[in-house]
Amino acid sequence: MLNTLHRYRADYRNLIALALPIIIGQLGGIITGLADTLMVGWHSTEELAASSFVNNVINAFIITGTGFSFGLTPLVGGELARRRHWAVGRWLRNSLVANLTTAALTVGILTIIYLNLDHMGQPEELLPLIRPYFAIIMVSLVLLMAINAFRQFVEAISDPKVSMWILIVGNAFNIVGNYLLIYGKCGLPELGLYGAGISTLLSRILMLVLFVAVFAVKRRYAPYRLGFLASRADVTSWRRLNALGWPIGLQQGLEAGTFCLTAIMVGWLGSMSLAAHQIVLTISTFSYTTFLGIGAAVAIRTGYFRGAGDWAQVRKVTVAGLHIGFVTAVAVCLILWAVQGDISSLFTSDSEVAAIVISLFPIVILYQFFDCGQIILANALRGLSDVKIIMWVSLVTNFLIAIPSGYLLGFPCGWGIRGVWMAYPIGFFFSVVLLGRRAWRMMRSETH
Repeated sequence: MLNTLHRYRADYRNLIALALPIIIGQLGGIITGLADTLMVGWHSTEELAASSFVNNVINAFIITGTGFSFGLTPLVGGELARRRHWAVGRWLRNSLVANLTTAALTVGILTIIYLNLDHMGQPEELLPLIRPYFAIIMVSLVLLMAINAFRQFVEAISDPKVSMWILIVGNAFNIVGNYLLIYGKCGLPELGLYGAGISTLLSRILMLVLFVAVFAVKRRYAPYRLGFLASRADVTSWRRLNALGWPIGLQQGLEAGTFCLTAIMVGWLGSMSLAAHQIVLTISTFSYTTFLGIGAAVAIRTGYFRGAGDWAQVRKVTVAGLHIGFVTAVAVCLILWAVQGDISSLFTSDSEVAAIVISLFPIVILYQFFDCGQIILANALRGLSDVKIIMWVSLVTNFLIAIPSGYLLGFPCGWGIRGVWMAYPIGFFFSVVLLGRRAWRMMRSETH
């Protein structure tokens, strides 16, 4: 056992060094989202309902767009392995173009939704709150896609601290802006939910400016700047980024769709179950984000070693990532087990909701290991540019296995919300099996 740990020691160290800044940056975004929800909710219940509708609609597109930007990682890894730093700058330029064209498509779809808000069955009194907030968040999505291009670039070249600090600064700015503009502090107008939208837009402008400034002045980035400035966006590179990005984006979107559909099924069980569902989902987001950070580090390292043709090291990195993920999942489960009796009190004083939350914790603890495994394996394949299989596995495990299982266990079998929630560990288990089989077959075939 000690010999095994010693063998992977360098890989553990490199993966953790990459993953920690990514995780910290992502957790900052989650904390900002919680702060947004709390501040808007304290200002007005109607505004909280309006923001819930808008965020649930637009977040699905944000998740898909973020997944699309992940297509840059394996391309950068391959160029770095061949020491073609100028080519990395060229890929960044093309990634910006690809991300912005995707953003334009997304804004077009969201504009159609915006023009049909009257026909989506939302309470009439919420529409004056929904419309301006929807519009400003939709516009800010263009900035977010440009930010994603720079963020994937700095993380792919193993400089994730830049991304971490910019996200921390931007999220802190957003929280302060929310306080000032929602409540009208320091002589500013009290804008409520619209103020939260303005704060989000301004924070994304700030983050994009910071990414551009760092790219323009940091000495280490000189070779990348040369490639960026000397190149032009070309159709071949744009198609390559789309071929890699869309399967990942759709896979992320399919997962988001699963959570959306299970929320609808939980809603059939009543408001108490829906409230408990939201609480447990919020708690589990923190562990999901941690696993996603480890997975991103695995994608960066497998992409690099694949470019170098070192398939033995690709396998080592993947296994080391699974080791780290397993240890992290154990720690998460221990924490969840310790706090399960008290955590619901942070969100609600309703004893019925608290009891439902506690009943779901064994399922949440169960699926941590499967969720962690499927995230790391999917990212290992992402680093190898084997992305279409990720999309198909997500479609099968989420829509053909997880959702039907949740419905059958929740309703015909009479398990209620616990049956619906069993969709997650069941779907994640089959995802681990299918992705693991694909990863090992691919790595073995390349070795031989």
